[in-house]
Amino acid sequence: MSKIRGAGKVVVGTKWDQPSLGLKMDGGDPQGFDVDVAKYVVNHLAKGEPVRITWRESPSSTREALLQNGTVDLVFASYTITEARKPKVTFGGPYVIVQQDTMTRADDFRITKTADLRGKRICQAEGSNSYRRIVDPPPDGKLGIPAVLVPAQNYSDCVRKLRTGQLDAVSTENLLLAGFAEAEPGRFKLLNDPITDENWAVGIKKGDTATCEAVNEAVADMWRDGTATRLLRKWFGKTGLRLPSSLPRPEGCP
Repeated sequence: MSKIRGAGKVVVGTKWDQPSLGLKMDGGDPQGFDVDVAKYVVNHLAKGEPVRITWRESPSSTREALLQNGTVDLVFASYTITEARKPKVTFGGPYVIVQQDTMTRADDFRITKTADLRGKRICQAEGSNSYRRIVDPPPDGKLGIPAVLVPAQNYSDCVRKLRTGQLDAVSTENLLLAGFAEAEPGRFKLLNDPITDENWAVGIKKGDTATCEAVNEAVADMWRDGTATRLLRKWFGKTGLRLPSSLPRPEGCP
């Protein structure tokens, strides 16, 4: 926060490979819902003063390291709050609650509900915990379904492998999946069989309580003034999903 208000600049980490969330093309800045949320929060933290945002790609596998070594100041990258991540990261928000769902090829009628993933090949994206909701039992997982894990570098790699028949399903947050499905109409389908609610939050360097509290104020204002609803409709209004409609309960700043 002192960097934003003092130097008028900040480095923000986002995904660069996720349609409608954070997608970078043709050498320009990334675009998507997470990018727009980041712009709103940064401007709120700057109190109306001009601020220059430098965008850095932040894959799931490197988000904690990028914050810890100071390569990025904030991370807006479909970043779910988990108990395993809390010792490494301070989370601001969450700014939206998203349901985990599953995506398959549109012509695959073997899988119509989550339970059908038994014995099927599902994606294990590096740095993501979503697959654990399927294959692990509680408390760390959810369902304990014996599925076959297929490793991938990230979710765009997961979708490529789904497209080419190297796996049967990709399971993660529905907004993320919907972005990929909308980018290739008719090729994929979502089961619309939610597994869990996932809290997407802003990653902040561990222990930065002041920035965390300022982010929470920004998120609250974003919902209060209608910006959150407008951005969700802008990026996901044509997906047919039931979009989040209210401010999530703050995680709290340690």
